[in-house]
Order: sequence, then C-alpha cells, then structure tokens
Amino acid sequence: MQLIANIVVALVALLHAYFLVLEMFLWDKPAGLRAFGQSLEQAQASKVLAANQGLYNGFLAAGLVWGLTLGTAGFGVKVFFLACVLVAGLYGAATASRKILFVQALPAAVGLALLLLS
Repeated sequence: MQLIANIVVALVALLHAYFLVLEMFLWDKPAGLRAFGQSLEQAQASKVLAANQGLYNGFLAAGLVWGLTLGTAGFGVKVFFLACVLVAGLYGAATASRKILFVQALPAAVGLALLLLS
C-alpha cells in the first residue's frame, strides 16, 4: 500500500510541476491558452499573476518530492503538502473552475487517503 501511495504522491508532484510550466512559461503560448481557455489578450494581462501562481505550484511539487526522498521519515511532509494541494484544489474549484476539483483536489485526496491507510 505504501508503494501505491508513493506513486500517487509522485504523480501529484508531476502534475504540479506541469502546472508550474504551464503557468510560468506557457501561459500566453498556444498550450497555455488552450489549457486555460483564454484569449491572448487575457493571458498577456494576467501573465505576472499566473507566473506567481505557477511558482506556488512548484513549491507544492518540491515539497512532495522532498517528502518522497525522506522515505518513511517523510510521512508528515507528504501529508502536509497533500493537504495543501487538497485545500488549494477545493478553493480553486469553488472560485475559479469546477474542473480543478478533478484535476487537483481529487488526486491529492486519493494520495492522502492512500498515505493514511499505508
């Protein structure tokens, strides 16, 4: 069970690394425009805010990777960062897009549940 939990934690970390790339580097490029359903003008106007948001996603990914590298001693670190991802996903789903519930909050909740069961 611990192996499965760690695989899900790693997938959540990879997702957030991908979010970092989308928000920091591809926000006003075709991939970013498609991912977030924005016009070029909207993306250019919000590029600095998106980069800041991407940086926070990078911190979440780094925290999850850190927890994984600590082995069994990283349990608390993984729980903390998964909880942060879950709260961010719930907030994003409530305020920005319901899609965030499935893309961000659900994977974090599954990882957290598996981690707590392991």
